[in-house]
Amino acid sequence: MTVEKLKEDDVELVEKLHVKYAALKRELAKVIVGQDDVVEQTLIAVFARGHALLVGVPGLAKTLLVRTLADVLDLDFCRIQFTPDLMPADVTGTEVLDEDKATGAHSFRFVRGPVFANMLLADEINRTPPKTQAALLEAMQEHRVTVGGETRPLPEPFFVLATQNPIEQEGTYPLPEAQLDRFLFNIVVDYPSRADEIGIYRNETGAGGAKLEKILNAEEVIRLQGVVRRVPAADHVLEYAADLVRATRPKDPSAPEFVKEMVAWGAGPRAGLSLILAAKARAILRGRPYVVTEDVKAMALPVMRHRISTTFNAEAAGVTADSIVSRLVAEIKSHEELDV
Repeated sequence: MTVEKLKEDDVELVEKLHVKYAALKRELAKVIVGQDDVVEQTLIAVFARGHALLVGVPGLAKTLLVRTLADVLDLDFCRIQFTPDLMPADVTGTEVLDEDKATGAHSFRFVRGPVFANMLLADEINRTPPKTQAALLEAMQEHRVTVGGETRPLPEPFFVLATQNPIEQEGTYPLPEAQLDRFLFNIVVDYPSRADEIGIYRNETGAGGAKLEKILNAEEVIRLQGVVRRVPAADHVLEYAADLVRATRPKDPSAPEFVKEMVAWGAGPRAGLSLILAAKARAILRGRPYVVTEDVKAMALPVMRHRISTTFNAEAAGVTADSIVSRLVAEIKSHEELDV
């Protein structure tokens, strides 16, 4: 089957993004030492028009990464420090009563909340109650909020990049599955290598901060997001993504025996959509105007690790969602591998 190709103008934009991607990594490297996979996955989430959850212990520069990314993309940035007493109005905004000094007339005026930004950092999102977490649901899915019976659109582009500390569980509110599924990626931020850690010490204890250049702007980001949607994916790539997602479901006939034993519930169709979109973004960041199954494989972990729930047997054996996804990627063969 012949795969539809990108138009010439789109191919030029793909080449432009490939060049800009190198410049973005160079600028981010002035502040963020190492963490190449984390940086790449965060950028993929941005160009795939998705939201990302950054999970890691304190002190790994998760907040710094998001703030620096907003800077080099020239996007409006807001940060919310989630706490147990945070209310939904603290996120979305609220109506206040104003009085006209001349006439004495009263009227309501909407005061916008921090969600009205291009890039919203939801810091320690699991520290706030579900009522406030839910205030982000409409914003993340619909890119709009409803306050006082009136729906207000959010500025475009709009991303929620949330952080979460995996260590402290006391006094936290785990995100429900419906909320987790709103995130395109669950990005694990791990400790840096020894060499990178020494580089961090050198940078952070030096004389001054790095001067960052703005590589893209909001209009260019929106245009490139459109190109991602138009990147063609061959049938065998779509079939491989479907096989991978369906294999995580313990009641599916195609599921391996270890999945039936170790998985309580698997990934839904949104995981497949996320896999394809992320694979398309990864392809154009590498300068390719088409998707290959290797792109899908590379995106499997950040897309599916938060969409799979393990059984008690798996937890007792120390089997994690990551290990299950990695094993599926290793065992499920793509069209290209079967033809070899």
